[in-house]
This record gives sequence, structure tokens and C-alpha cells, in this order.
Amino acid sequence: MDFNRLTEKVQEAVRAAQSLAARYSHQQIDVEHLLLALLQQEGGLASAILEKAGVDPKLVQTRLEQELARWPKVSGPAAGPDYVYITARLNRLFAMAEDEAARLKDEYVSVEHILLAILEEGRSGAAGRILLDLGLDRDRLMKALQQIRGTQRVTSPTPEATYQALERYGRDLTRLAAQGKLDPVIGRDDEIRRVIQVLSRRTKNNPVLIGEPGVGKTAIVEGLAQRIVRGDVPE
Repeated sequence: MDFNRLTEKVQEAVRAAQSLAARYSHQQIDVEHLLLALLQQEGGLASAILEKAGVDPKLVQTRLEQELARWPKVSGPAAGPDYVYITARLNRLFAMAEDEAARLKDEYVSVEHILLAILEEGRSGAAGRILLDLGLDRDRLMKALQQIRGTQRVTSPTPEATYQALERYGRDLTRLAAQGKLDPVIGRDDEIRRVIQVLSRRTKNNPVLIGEPGVGKTAIVEGLAQRIVRGDVPE
């Protein structure tokens, strides 16, 4: 396995798994250390995929921690992080993840490929057993992955940063309008109608709102969102 083919998030998880193994006084990094490290990443893709698939990532973390606490411990100089090595099983998992990446026509091994490989390994390991016991299977994982990454392919070492970019960096104003969480917009009918006209064009249909802070650009967009919810827009 060429570790340069791992995405940055997976490489970070491998380093974190090494620290986890040392913390538990384990001499080997195994699949369970890696999965726990992936789930502990702040805003990580592994947790997002599990949540979309209906599996509580916190519960998975708890069960992994309980599992790792039962493993044999080493003491003395050999317990340090410099003496921790990757098991043959984890190397096999990376090879399986590489195969998963090839199936999805991806150029790098990302977090989702690791999860798919763990499910492929099945109940022969604790990580797969925990996920399966909590109701995760390949179909549910693939559906969750489709919702998160859509038709994107992994063509760079940092693909996770591009997944669900709108959800992370934007607000769904139409959803907020449907929930009644936007204030009524008064006195902006002309501007809202003009935005609708531009959006209705066949070409050159990207309206741009320009103005100083506080002049009401966001209010125009909120007014449009409210009209969409009411059905007060052209089909």
C-alpha cells in the first residue's frame, strides 16, 4: 500500500491511531484504533456518513473504546509510540480500501473507502462487528455516501473538504422560510421581482446583489425564499 495514495484525513487518522495505541499501551495499530481515530476527527467525514446512515457515531466510539480497553497491554520501553507498528490485518484493510477506491473510480483512498473495507471485513473483526450490530450495511452506507458526496470523485488528497460545501458554508433560506424563521420583508418588491426576472432567463441568469453592508441585500434573498415557499414565483 502506497501511503501517498491516502487522503490527508486518512493520514491524519493513522497518526492519531498511533497515539491511541500508545495511550492504551498497545504495541500494534489495528483497524479499531484507526476507526476510532476517524470518528474523533472534528467535523469528520466518518461521523457524518454514519449519522446519514442512521448510526450514532458516539455509540460506535463508546463501543470501540470498551473493546480497546479489553486488549492486552504492554509495559516498559516497548509501550512508547516509537515501538508501535501496523498489524498485517490493518495492512490488508488498506488493500481492501484501495480496491473500494478503484470500484468507485477514485484516485485516492479516502475515509469512505476505509468504512466500506471495514464492512467488507465483516464480523471477523471488532470494528466490523460493532457497525453491523448497530444496523449498518453496505447499501445504507452507499446511500449515505451518495447524499454526502453526490457524483464527486476523489481526485485530490483533500476531497473531504469539498463534500457538503453548501451545508457547511451556506444557509438554506428556503427551509428557514418554510419553518417560519424569517422576518417579513417590506418595501423590497421591485428588487425581488427583478431578481426573479434574472433567474427566469435562459442565459445570463445569475443575479448579483451589490451594496454597502446593511442596505438590505440579504432581505431581498429572504423575500425571494419566502415567495418560493408561498408558490408566488414563475414555474
